[in-house]
Amino acid sequence: MKRTIITVVGKDTVGIIAKVCTYLAENHINIQDISQTIVQGYFNMMMIVDTNGMNKQHGDMVDELDALGKEIGVVIK
Repeated sequence: MKRTIITVVGKDTVGIIAKVCTYLAENHINIQDISQTIVQGYFNMMMIVDTNGMNKQHGDMVDELDALGKEIGVVIK
């Protein structure tokens, strides 16, 4: 199992979880643990994911999640 921690932080807006989870599902990345909070209008999510089924390089996933974060107005690491 290849585990990775993904964090998502930014101003809360509709659809953050949906867009991030859609990306993960489309890339065969399984969420093993997830927690999220909203504090004073700021969204914070941390996930532990299994990337074993992913068909791309880890660096490509990092770049694509970074681009997705910019698209939806959050920082994804």
